[in-house]
Amino acid sequence: MKNLIDIKQLSKNQILDIFQTADEISKNSKKKNRQLLKGKIVANLFFENSTRTLISFELAAKKLGAHVINVNIDTSSTSKGETLRDTIKTLEAMDIDAFIVRHSENKICDEIQSWLKPKTVLINAGDGNNQHPTQALLDVYTMLKYKSDLSEQKITIIGDIKHSRVANSLIDCLNIIGNTNTNIFGPEQLLPELLQNVTVCNSIEQALDNADIIVMLRIQKERMKLQNIPNLEEYHNNFGLNRKNLSHANQGCIVMHPGPINRDVEISSEIAYNSPSVILEQVKNGVTIRMAVLAKLLSKKF
Repeated sequence: MKNLIDIKQLSKNQILDIFQTADEISKNSKKKNRQLLKGKIVANLFFENSTRTLISFELAAKKLGAHVINVNIDTSSTSKGETLRDTIKTLEAMDIDAFIVRHSENKICDEIQSWLKPKTVLINAGDGNNQHPTQALLDVYTMLKYKSDLSEQKITIIGDIKHSRVANSLIDCLNIIGNTNTNIFGPEQLLPELLQNVTVCNSIEQALDNADIIVMLRIQKERMKLQNIPNLEEYHNNFGLNRKNLSHANQGCIVMHPGPINRDVEISSEIAYNSPSVILEQVKNGVTIRMAVLAKLLSKKF
């Protein structure tokens, strides 16, 4: 693995190897981890707003001992008309070891990869509504902390799946590791036309019935035309998760959300950060998984 651009580039064994690396890093002392990327320089280029992913990558790199540069896009030369390619090549000339890029354009990382020298690492932190590979890894890693075998677990994804790179990557990752019971549900206009190896549910009761893992998604307002957004109160009544409809799920189920959450829209406040929600654990695991990915790509010890 040289770069991480698309979760589909990974095999099941490679995914499990990243998880094993994450477990090893979790057991290491802080001092030992700080030696793994000592002297390396990591640049975060986020052309879209982010809190969790940006800070998670920054913390992950710093915990491994790397120097981190967060490029302020609003004040960078791109705001003066410099092309993305010229920005990337300029930074690479300053001996940047790895670029972590978030961008609104689908598959932009495929293009960026072609501009870089063979030794320079590239990680996709989310491109349009296409892919978000580290989110898929941290989600499945979190699932495995509660369910040792995901092959037949009923995993239900509810919300705006059509515009969600999180859903795309997660479904791809679940396919790779061999889950055979992935289900989706949401407003008809917010469901993709083509998805392989998933069951499209006709009601929230069907989606939640005997569910072992529930993944709630927010409405991606920034990626759709405003007229396509359902009335938020109506949306919550028909597609939101609350204590009443959660009763259809299996006992011992877990509730997940990639964040940011819209309280009382896709998920009720009474569930958001209370059992069986594991949302904050996802956030914590995000740092660990991104440490593992950075270590795999940049450290000779892995």
